[in-house]
Order: sequence, then C-alpha cells, then structure tokens
Amino acid sequence: MTVLRLARSELKRMTGGLLPKLTILALALVPLLYGAVYLYANWDPYGNLDQIDAALVMEDTGADSADGTRLEAGRKVADSLVDGHVFNWQAVSSEEAADEGVSSGKYAFALKIPRDFSANLASPGSFDAANQAMLNVTTNDANNYLLSTIVDKLTTAVHGTVAKEVGEETANQLLTGFGTIHTQMLKASDGAKDLAGGISSLHDGAASLHQGTIGLRNGAGELVAGQRKLLDGANSLNAGAGQLASGLGELKDKTAGLPSDAQRLADGAAQVAAGNAALNSKLQEMAGQMASADQAAAGAQRARVAASNDRLVAAAVITRQQADAILADYDAHTAPTPSPAAAALKGAATQVQQLADGSAAVSSGAARIAAAAPALSGAVGQASAGADQLAGGSAQLAAGQQDALAGAEKLAGGAQQLDDGAAQLETGATKASDGAGTLAGELAKGAGKVPNPDDTQKNSLAKVMADPVAVSNVSQAKAGSYGAGLAPFFLTLALWIGIFMLVQAMRPVTQRALASNAPAWKIAAGGWLPFLAVAAVQASLLTLVVDVGLGLNPAHPVLMWVLMLAASMAFSAIIQGVVALLGSPGKLVVLILLVLQLVSSGGTFPWQTTPEPLHVVHQVLPMGYVVGGMRHLIYGADLAGIVPILLGLVGYTVLGLAMSAVAVRKHKFWTLKTLKPEIAV
Repeated sequence: MTVLRLARSELKRMTGGLLPKLTILALALVPLLYGAVYLYANWDPYGNLDQIDAALVMEDTGADSADGTRLEAGRKVADSLVDGHVFNWQAVSSEEAADEGVSSGKYAFALKIPRDFSANLASPGSFDAANQAMLNVTTNDANNYLLSTIVDKLTTAVHGTVAKEVGEETANQLLTGFGTIHTQMLKASDGAKDLAGGISSLHDGAASLHQGTIGLRNGAGELVAGQRKLLDGANSLNAGAGQLASGLGELKDKTAGLPSDAQRLADGAAQVAAGNAALNSKLQEMAGQMASADQAAAGAQRARVAASNDRLVAAAVITRQQADAILADYDAHTAPTPSPAAAALKGAATQVQQLADGSAAVSSGAARIAAAAPALSGAVGQASAGADQLAGGSAQLAAGQQDALAGAEKLAGGAQQLDDGAAQLETGATKASDGAGTLAGELAKGAGKVPNPDDTQKNSLAKVMADPVAVSNVSQAKAGSYGAGLAPFFLTLALWIGIFMLVQAMRPVTQRALASNAPAWKIAAGGWLPFLAVAAVQASLLTLVVDVGLGLNPAHPVLMWVLMLAASMAFSAIIQGVVALLGSPGKLVVLILLVLQLVSSGGTFPWQTTPEPLHVVHQVLPMGYVVGGMRHLIYGADLAGIVPILLGLVGYTVLGLAMSAVAVRKHKFWTLKTLKPEIAV
C-alpha cells in the first residue's frame, strides 16, 4: 500500500457524500472566517474615526501677545480640528453638557479649550506671570478602552502643534530681543568709545589743567611776592608823595616872583641879541673886503705864471701843451690862501654870529619863559595841591595793597588746593580713560557674542528652538494600513486555527491503515497528506481573498503564497502528529500550543517585550518565524531570512511526521484502552 493510495482512500472517505463535501468546504473556509473577516473589520479603523461623535467645548476668549498682536489660539485649534474631520466634532456650549454627554455615551469623549487658553499661551512674554495652557480631555473607558489611547495621541499631536507654533513665536520674539540687545550693546560700545575719547580728552584737559594749576600756584606765589613788593612800593610812594607835597609847597613859594624876573631876562636877552647882530654885520663886511683883496693877489700871481709859461714857449723851452699842463697843475695845487687877518676876522664873525643866534634864542626863550611863568606858577600850585592828593591816595593805596596782599595769600592757598585737585583729576582721568577703553572693548566683545539674527535666521532659529528635535523616519519596510500591519499575525493564526479545525472532522491515522502491513512512515505520511491538501486549499484561498479582496498588495505575492503553503505544511504535520500521538488530549495540547504562540510570536507587540519564559517559546514554536517571514514578504524587507525560515518549516514538518510515525507504531498494538478509550476521538 503506497502513501498516495492511503491519502486518496482517506480523501474519498471524507468526500463520499454531500454532507462530507460541505464539511470539507466549510473547513477550507475556516481561515477566511478568522483571518480575512477579522482583517476586513480592522483594515483601516483610523480612517473611520470621523464616524465617532466627540464633544468640542471652545471657551477661549483670546489674548494680546507681547508684540501687540491678537492671539486666538483656542479658536484656531477648534477650527483646525473641525476642518481635519478626524472625529465627528460636535460643538457643545458648556463643560457640564460635554461631561454629561460622555457619561451617557452620547459622545465618545470631550475636548475642552478653557477660557484662559490663549492668555496662558501668551504668558511666557512676562517672566513673572508664565502659566501653562491647558487642554482638558474627558474620556470614559466604558465607551471604549482603545479610544482613550487614540485620543491621547490626538491631544498630544494638538499639544505639539500648538506648542511648536507658540514656541516659535516666543522664540522669534526672544531672538528679536537678542537682536535689540546686540544693537544696543553696539551703541553702548560706540558710546563707550566716545566716552573713552571724551575721557581721553578730559585726561588731556586735566593734564593741561594741572600744568595750568602749577603755573597758577607758582604765579600765585609770585603774586604774593609781587604784592609784598608792591606794598613796600606803596609805602615808599606814600612817603615820597608826602615829601613831594612838601617840596612842591616850597617850590610854589619860591616861584612866586618868577614871571617878573623872566620878563626882565627876556628884555635883556633881546638887547644883547640886537647888539650881537649889528657887530656881526660889521665883521662880515670887513671879512668880504679882505677876501676880495686876497683874490686879486692870487689872480696876479696866476697871471705871472701864465706869462712865464708864454716866455718859455716862445723860447721853445717848453711846448704849448706843457705850458697848459703847468698852468693846470698850478690851478689844481695852488688854491687861493686867505690872509691870517682875513681868517681871524672870518672866525670872529662866525662866533659873533653864533653869539647873535644864541642871544636871539635866549631872548626868545626868555620871552617864552616870561609868557609861561604865570602858567608855571599856577601849575606848581596845582602840582602842590595834586601832590597833597597823591599823598592821601598813596596812603589809601598802601592800605588797599595790604588787603590785596592778604587776598593774594588766600589765592596762593586756593591755587595749591586747586593744583592738588587737578593732579587727582588727572590721575582719575587716566584710570577712567583706561576703564572706558576696557568698557568699550568688552562691550564690543559682548555684542559680538550676543546673537543678531536677520529675519531669515530668526525664522529658522525660532523653528529649531520651538521644535528642537526632528525625527527623520526612514522606513525600510512599511505597512500600508492598520490591517496590513496585523495581516502577518492573523494570517498565520488563521492557518493554525483552520488546520486545528480539520482534526474535528478528519482522522489523523485511519484504522484500516493501521491494520495493514505497510511501514509506519507510509501510514503516517498517508494520514498527513489529506490534512496537507485541505490546508493548502485553506492557505491558497486565504491568500487570494486577502490579496485581491482586501487589497493587501504584498511586495512579493508569490513568495508569500509559497510561505503560506510551507506554513500549512508544517502546521498540519505538527497538529496531525500531536493528535495522532496523544489522541483526544492532543487536541487540548494543540490548543495550548496555539495560546502559547499567540502571546509569544510577536504578532502585535515585539516578542522581546514578553516575559523571559515566553522568549523560549518564541524560539521553539514555528508561528513566530512565519509571522516574521510574512512581514518581510508583505512589506518588502530583506529576503535573506526567508530561506532559513522555509528550511525550518521543513524541519517542523519532519518533526510532525516523526510524531505521526511514532503514533502509528504505538497504535499497531491494540490494548483494552484502544478498544475502549477514556476519551473518544
């Protein structure tokens, strides 16, 4: 008896009538009822959230932001929620009505935007009055537990969006403030530079002032010394003025007869001048006569020389030219010489003339003296009176000079103090100049460290500050929907449940085969092949419906179908082998294996999150490997692990067939328990 004949015989038995055929058909559709229908019901639940009624209470009254603009954040959030159509938002007038609606189940949950929402969002602009803005959510797990998780994600998204927007605005204002600080610090630096320049000028001025105060101090000392000398001079002047007044008084008395004496002197001088003039006239006349006589004598002498020359020329002793030259030489070297008497007379005339001129001058001066003598006498009187006044004034001058000396001494003391202050001012100005220079430099450095972003930089920085962490999701393999995300788990689970249902209508090992002499492995394989055939139909129908009917669109549809067939092969061998070996209790074992794989295969949460003992279950049982392989084939991930999974499923198949072979060998020997089992199959 061959393996195929055993399998065909069992299949013929199972399909011998209408009811068995319908049973096999129903068993083939079991995975569809569990896998496809469940995935259909949960294919895209997030896309149908707009069918859920949710209460929206908007009480925000708005607020003025720091820059004076109107902030209506609550209204903006409410409008964005309604326009987003994520839920079927119902506007509710009060929090009480919303809470009552959630309690009664009219609304799945309530989102409440309080009255001070915008005000609190704007509050970070005031450092002493910052408050968090609140979004109040009311849920009721009696309405739906998972809905609370969905609502938490929604409110987290709203919170993140609003916080980012408001944070960006706040950061922009902060950066604008930095720019203002930077500008003001630059102005302060420029002012400090000007201050440094001014203090430097002050220092120069203070140095000049110090030099001036030194000069003032020295001058004040010299002034004191001069004032002392002036005081001595004033005292001397006072004494001299007294003597002058006394002398002028005597002069006044002695010049009282000066006008008459001067007149007599003028008259006498006029007479002397007239006599001298007459004498001079006579002497001049006599001198002229004597000069004429001398000239006549000289002419006679020249005539004799000329006559002598003529005789010599006539005698041919000399030539005419020589004669003329001798005469010319005579004229040049022989000047007329006045006689001693004439010369004496001329000298006397000159002296008489000078005497006459002097007498005339004396006469004129005497006349003027005579004319001025009365005025001189009056002037002497006035001078005497003035001298008296001078004596009185000089006495006052001496007294005033004493006061001036005291003032000069005070001035000298003040000049000393002023010089000390100027020295201190110069020293302080030096320090202030250094400090102002340091201040200007440090302000410039500080301004360089204070950000001064432009509008583009402010917008970019504000976005970064409001949302400093961005997540760049690089999805190597991504499920297209919620249903696609659950498909690997539920398809694998549906295969196990569908094959588990086969043992309710199909016998793991036929009694007829056990009575034959066929080898145990052939009987085991012949009992398994009907399970494999129906399981392959289950896997093929489930794959076809999910791919075409639900639109799963796996990345590798053929490989996915192959993996489904391989999983059906392994699952059917294990289930058939367990039930064949253990009988009816084996069905309970298969159910326990199902439960263990439900919690350890990582179909929903990662299997690493399960308790440590379940990690061993994940490593030992096949469903976790099938789920992982299905994900790679459906989402288009790396296929390197598919071949090891297929080989592992072959190994599980061999393990199941081995258990069937052991069961066949065991059941070939009948016992009383075999004839009457404790639990009928």
